[in-house]
Formats: sequence, structure tokens, C-alpha cells
Amino acid sequence: MAGKIYYPNMQTKTTIVDGQEILLDGEGYLLDLDEWTEEFVHVRAREEELELNNEHWEVIHFIRDFYDQHGVQAPVRDMIKHFRKTWGKDKGNTRYLHQIFPKGGPQKQGNRLAGVRKPKGEH
Repeated sequence: MAGKIYYPNMQTKTTIVDGQEILLDGEGYLLDLDEWTEEFVHVRAREEELELNNEHWEVIHFIRDFYDQHGVQAPVRDMIKHFRKTWGKDKGNTRYLHQIFPKGGPQKQGNRLAGVRKPKGEH
């Protein structure tokens, strides 16, 4: 993953990870994708009041791997297809993914934690 994204006059905020100030856009998306670490996920999850479990990490790693391979966010249908195979139909569905990522589902909250760009159309 590469690259900073910055637009003049963009509202930004910061978070502190391992003593370093990390710049986010106004909605909490990482501006410099190279600053992502697993500690970033822990810090942001606490800030978003999300208690991480293994399923969160599986989704986060899926999102990152997909982004690394394709350069775009993972479509929900691809997530569902993957997690239906991995977790079965009771958990491999949109409803469950939104339950475990209650602040915007995997496309918003998952992407924020995974350190990938804001989904298209979400400006």
C-alpha cells in the first residue's frame, strides 16, 4: 500500500499510535496508508468502542489483502462470498458483518481499521 492523500482545506484529526501522531481525515480514515500497523487497529478500535476478536482481524486482513492485490476496496459481495465459505452461511452474510462492525459495517468501519481509503461515493 502506498501513498498519502491530502486535499487543501480538508478537515483532519489525529490519533496517537506508539507515541506518534497519525493524521486522519475528518471521518477517521488514514491519510498515509503506509502508517498502518496492527497497533493502529487497536488504538482506533478503542476510540470507536469496538472490542476486537478473531473475526474482526480476519475481516481486516481480508480487506488489506484485497486492497494490496487489486488497489481498490473489497466489494461487500466478495467479502460475503469469502466469509460464507470460511464461517458458514449463519455468519457469512451482510447482517453479521454489520453486527461485528456496527459503525458503518465492513465497508466503512472495517476499511477505517484496515487503513484503506474511504469507499467510493462516500465523500
